[in-house]
Amino acid sequence: MTLQPNRAKLPIHVVVLLPLLLLGQATLSAQATVDVTEIMPNLLVISTTGGNVVASVGKDGAFLVGTPTTASTPQISSILAARTKSPFRYVVIAPEDPSHSEGDAGWQRRGAFVAMQENALQRLGGDSMGAPPPPPARFAALGVERPRIAFSEVLAFDLNGEAIHIVHQKPGYSNADSLVHFHVATMVYLGEVFPGDGYPKIDQSQGGTLDGLLKTLEPWTDSAIKVVPARGKVTNGGTVKSFHDMIVTVRDRVQHLVDASKTESEVVAEHPTSDFDGKWEHGRVDADDFVREVYAALVTK
Repeated sequence: MTLQPNRAKLPIHVVVLLPLLLLGQATLSAQATVDVTEIMPNLLVISTTGGNVVASVGKDGAFLVGTPTTASTPQISSILAARTKSPFRYVVIAPEDPSHSEGDAGWQRRGAFVAMQENALQRLGGDSMGAPPPPPARFAALGVERPRIAFSEVLAFDLNGEAIHIVHQKPGYSNADSLVHFHVATMVYLGEVFPGDGYPKIDQSQGGTLDGLLKTLEPWTDSAIKVVPARGKVTNGGTVKSFHDMIVTVRDRVQHLVDASKTESEVVAEHPTSDFDGKWEHGRVDADDFVREVYAALVTK
């Protein structure tokens, strides 16, 4: 892989009025903020309340990957329409907690090709043998659907002058984790494996593993690589290295306590993340819960 130097990123802040469909109520208007960072003229990172969405847009249409929200879909659609005359839209939904999933975020009714990794789609009741079970009740309230297309190991797109590979990884955050590599831009999106806003979630209920999380992070620690986190600002492989090394240090500390026959409560009480909390305890997973995840991963090996 030939690495290219980082290009300047131009932040564009867009504030729009989007309709929000509330359960059992009429459609209301609420102010939502969509932040757009231009990596290259044909490559954008769009931040929504649900997380980052990477967009390749140009003469061949638009490719999206991430966790778009239903409320953001009209605005994202407008941003794409302003940059391409092509009607083609390809949307890959990244894995997330099924209880927070917004399905296809309304993209299928706009005529988009929408896909998910098959393990993630199965958790939403799709990609099953025979008649699938009904989707979560909140999907009807949001006006969204399950994606109808699943991939197993690899999806590849060649469009807008960019080669995009989506490759299923070993279970880390979940057993649906995928690496998305934008080869020309020298950029990757890792989803919840690299949350960007704090400690990681290792969701054993979705098949996540500590070893898999570290294996997915390890190849992307070169500072010349641009990295899009699940949430937050675009960064580079140097931040991924810092994140990876923090996890390894906490793992080793917890392993030492496990070897000393400490219980989970005793391990948490030792605060093995104390010197990292200032930097990493700002996201969806607090320090104690992260320690519990690491403890569970080590004692169930």
